[in-house]
Amino acid sequence: MSRGPRSSTELDWRPSASLETLRRRAELLARLRGFFAARGVLEVETPLLQAATVTDLHLHSLSVPLDVPLASRRMYLQTSPEYAMKRLLAAGSGAIYQICKAFRDGEAGSSHNPEFTMLEWYRPGFDHHALMDEIDELLVEVLGASAAERSTYGEVFERHLGIDPHRVSLDHLERAAAERGIELAGAGPADRDGWLQLLMSCVIEPRLGRGRPSFVFDFPASQAALARLRLGDPPVAERFEVYVEGVELANGFHELADASEQRRRFEADLAQRRACGLDDVPIDERLLAALEAGLPDCAGVAFGVDRLLMLVTGAEDLRDVVSFPIDRA
Repeated sequence: MSRGPRSSTELDWRPSASLETLRRRAELLARLRGFFAARGVLEVETPLLQAATVTDLHLHSLSVPLDVPLASRRMYLQTSPEYAMKRLLAAGSGAIYQICKAFRDGEAGSSHNPEFTMLEWYRPGFDHHALMDEIDELLVEVLGASAAERSTYGEVFERHLGIDPHRVSLDHLERAAAERGIELAGAGPADRDGWLQLLMSCVIEPRLGRGRPSFVFDFPASQAALARLRLGDPPVAERFEVYVEGVELANGFHELADASEQRRRFEADLAQRRACGLDDVPIDERLLAALEAGLPDCAGVAFGVDRLLMLVTGAEDLRDVVSFPIDRA
C-alpha cells in the first residue's frame, strides 16, 4: 500500500498494512488463542498503565501523568505485562497467557514501533528447556517451521566469532568489533556486556534461524535480567532467545522467584541508571511482595506478535503488518 508523503496540509489517513494483511493478523491471533486453549492455558488481562516500570537500562518507558481519585501520580505504560502476570501466578492462577499492547520509547524502524503487540505466557512446573519445547511446537504450527536447533550462548560466539564470551577480555572484544568494522556512534558500551550485546546484534543475530528456528540459551550470569542463575564454571543465566531468519522473536526465562535477589538486581540497575544519567524509576514493590508470598517454579516468555506476522506474510517492514504505525497514529 502506498505510503505517500506526509505534509502539514494533507495527512495520509490510510492504514499502512493492506486489508488482506490485517485479515491475516486476525487469523494469526485466532490461531494463537486456539493453541493455548488446546493446552488449557488461561487468557488473562492486566493493566497497561502501571505504578512502576522496568529498571533495565536498555528499556525506556513512556510515562503518563494521571489525575484521578486514588491515583493522582505519574504512571507508566507497560513495556511488557510480566510484573502483573507474576502477581497472578503468585495468587494461584496456574498457566496463563496474554496478548496485549506494550510500549517502549526510542524504538522505531523496520522492525520496531513504540507501540507493539506482545504475546507473553507463563508455565508453572516448566523450566526454560520445557518452555523451548512448547515454543518449538508453536512455531511448527504457525510458521510450518522445522524443529528448531539449540545452541548455548557460548557455542554461538565460538562458532561465529571464535570467542569464549564467558572469559574473553574487554580489550579482545573491542578488537573483535573493530576488525569487523563495528564502530560506536557517540557514547557506547564500555563494559564486557555492552560489547557482547553489540557483537551479538551486529554479527551473530543476522545469521541465526536461517532455514529453521534457533534457540540460544545459557546467557552470561551478568545478563540474567529476571532469570534464575545456575552455578557452575562459568555460572549462567537460565535465559533463552528465539530467532527465525535472523529476526529475534522472543526472550524467555526460568523465572527468578527470590524476592531479595530480585530487589538487589533492581537496585543495581538503578545505580547504573544514575551513573549513566538516566531517569530514576520506581521499583515495583507489588511484584516484590508477590515474590515474597511465593511465585511458583515456572518459565515465561515474551513473544513479538508483529514480527511473527512479518514472518507469516513475508513482510520486510513492520509498517506492512500494523494498521497505523507511530507516524500515522
